[in-house]
Amino acid sequence: MAAKQPRPVIGINADLIPASKTLPVHHRLNIGYSETVYNAGGLPIVLPTATKDWDLDLMLDQVDGMILSGGLDLDPRRQGWPMHSTVAPMALRREEHDFRLLRRIMERKIPLLAIGVGMQMLNVALGGTLFIHIPAECPKAIPHFDNSDGPHRHMVNIEPKSLMDDIYGGGELRVNSAHHMAVRTLGKGLRIGARCPDETIEAIESTDPDWFCIGVQWHPEAETAAALDLQLFDCFIQASLRAARPTSEKPRLAKSAA
Repeated sequence: MAAKQPRPVIGINADLIPASKTLPVHHRLNIGYSETVYNAGGLPIVLPTATKDWDLDLMLDQVDGMILSGGLDLDPRRQGWPMHSTVAPMALRREEHDFRLLRRIMERKIPLLAIGVGMQMLNVALGGTLFIHIPAECPKAIPHFDNSDGPHRHMVNIEPKSLMDDIYGGGELRVNSAHHMAVRTLGKGLRIGARCPDETIEAIESTDPDWFCIGVQWHPEAETAAALDLQLFDCFIQASLRAARPTSEKPRLAKSAA
């Protein structure tokens, strides 16, 4: 009987929700992330917001690939950019944690799939900039979100000779869309993987041939994702499997004292 192919361990950062009148501060993650990773052949684990750099390194020692999940907006004031009334900033603790986590992912060249605000964070971490509110700064752009919070879709064009081209087969792709911020200028070591017909950048990827690193502005893990989006997860899981170390070589987490 043939041995089963091992599942690469895929870390997914959790969102951090501040305390309210009815709930304490807590972590949250859309189940679509873990289910899509598992169905694509990976073993998902959810990473909480750590407070110490040593803990970040210890968590990353256990994973073969990373997903930077979506969430609320980056706060433009933290980058020295002007604020806009439509911005809904994520918790400061999450933003600071995710940037620290991302720096370590980049140093290690861990296979990375950055989704939604995760893609924007990847671009900013590499020195890129963002449009804060597309309708205000790009008035000729098509709608990229639904004001009623309903599902919204638009077409994107895959860039020829890109990694996205290899994954999706080129041409046009219909994607779900729920963002009002977008990449303005690319970060160092990044190239465009897909863009909307209105020229809004919808996917980015690393130019390093030895690092699988893709960011998409849409949500391939959501119920509204296209069937073709499964190919993105399949390729990410395969890249993580190629990068995986044998379990025997991974540091083991110390057991706490009874």
